[in-house]
Amino acid sequence: MEIRAARPEDAPQVVPLFIQAMGGIADTLAGSDQPQEVRAFMSDFFQQPANRLSYQNTLVAEENGQIVGSVILYHGRKVAMLDQPIIDRLRALKNDPHITLDKEAEEDEWYIDTLSVAPGYGGRGIGTALLRAAEERARTIEPTRIALLVDSDNQRAYRLYQYLNYQQDAVVHITHHPYLHMTKKLVDV
Repeated sequence: MEIRAARPEDAPQVVPLFIQAMGGIADTLAGSDQPQEVRAFMSDFFQQPANRLSYQNTLVAEENGQIVGSVILYHGRKVAMLDQPIIDRLRALKNDPHITLDKEAEEDEWYIDTLSVAPGYGGRGIGTALLRAAEERARTIEPTRIALLVDSDNQRAYRLYQYLNYQQDAVVHITHHPYLHMTKKLVDV
């Protein structure tokens, strides 16, 4: 297995992983609950630079030419800039200038937006390898702390993050659903 930076042409394999990980949040970002529209939105934004879903913020795990996992990572202080293209699209689509997105990341942390492993590849260490690669990328650029949100109902993922030394420090509501905010120091202060 190789972990590498994503490329725009990875969209057909990566977008289903994003949707799998995001669930209803993907519908919210796309402004639609129609699967074809959600896929088209995700694919379009993945292939563009300078937004939260961009290939620029994505690492993929590849095995025998097949993408078997992905992780989106960016710094919290860039959230407003990365979300703006999505907000602009939603405002135009819904004809509502007041649309905003729920806050997921703090400005003093790296944020793992989405982590996903392809069906049939779970339990093989791919998610752990992607998390460690994301941590290493963040550590080499600006070592502070890294954070993620986990669905409060997803005990398997919660246990994995605890095992990897992430600690819960808050509960955050995204689209009216509770998520546990977990952080990990990247360096000793």
